[in-house]
Amino acid sequence: MNPVAQAEQPGTGLVDIRREFQAVTSECGFYETGQTLTSLKGADRVRWLNGMVTNNIRDLMPGNGVYAFVLTPQGQIRGDLYAFNRGESLVLEMERAQTETLLPLLRRYIIMDKVEVEDLGEITVIGLVGPKSSQALAAIGLNIGELSSLQSTELSWNASSITALRKDHPLVDSYELWAPKEIAPGLLEGLRNSGASEISDQALELVRIVSGIPKIGMDIREKTLPQETGQDRALNFNKGCYIGQEIVERIRARGAVHRALVGFEVEGTAPEPGAKIHSDGKEVGEITSIATVPTGKVIALGVLRKEYSKGEKELLAGEAKVLVSSLPFAEFFRS
Repeated sequence: MNPVAQAEQPGTGLVDIRREFQAVTSECGFYETGQTLTSLKGADRVRWLNGMVTNNIRDLMPGNGVYAFVLTPQGQIRGDLYAFNRGESLVLEMERAQTETLLPLLRRYIIMDKVEVEDLGEITVIGLVGPKSSQALAAIGLNIGELSSLQSTELSWNASSITALRKDHPLVDSYELWAPKEIAPGLLEGLRNSGASEISDQALELVRIVSGIPKIGMDIREKTLPQETGQDRALNFNKGCYIGQEIVERIRARGAVHRALVGFEVEGTAPEPGAKIHSDGKEVGEITSIATVPTGKVIALGVLRKEYSKGEKELLAGEAKVLVSSLPFAEFFRS
């Protein structure tokens, strides 16, 4: 999907996409994330989850979180999630599309472990992104103070308890609110009245691609290995054993993978996601996500064989020439 190109069709609101992107880069945008929250309780919850994911749960302090992958025994990515230490529980946050597959997979590994899994479906997750996000929160009475990446704090709003946390966006300030469903409409209305802009799924997809954040099912496919994604934040090499660790360690020992996620600038007729990348007639990669930024430039994410990542050879995707670019595309957040 090309977010802005799709919006260029009659009636789809190209101006709104540009305005929403501008809000994210210079002001504040907000949205309901659609993320799901799952609580893990029980005496074995930390040990068990530490053995399931690629990041360090064992040493995670209360009020903090990490990003992690769930792997197959062959070291290939099955899914991704955030894990937060809530003191008396752990909370997993994942995309709704993954919940139906990833959560049952995790449950199957609870055998003799004292782990209780509870769906937190009564909680709405609201996202904010943009350099003025903390000001928008303060305008509705939520003063979050200074939070480090993936750190949370507990606040009160209209006599209800809310969790506010800072996300780990690579380019701009971003936050989440975990709020009871019954007060979520009031929070959204308050943010709207504060001058923050409501952000559409199309604009969020554009922001994701510009930020170089890979998505499960699009940029991260079956058989993708963790080191191919460039998401080193998901890996910890000192945490002990977990499913797929042997392969991850073997790749680290060898010092390289054969392909990697990269960015592209596209010249010519924009290809669709799934288009193969060729060099001298040889298939060397694939376009996985593509977008047109408000300036009109077409950018893409894709996988590419490492020996072609220096940009020394011409790369073609369909009729378009694709130029390797570093990630994220930070220049579009400065324009």
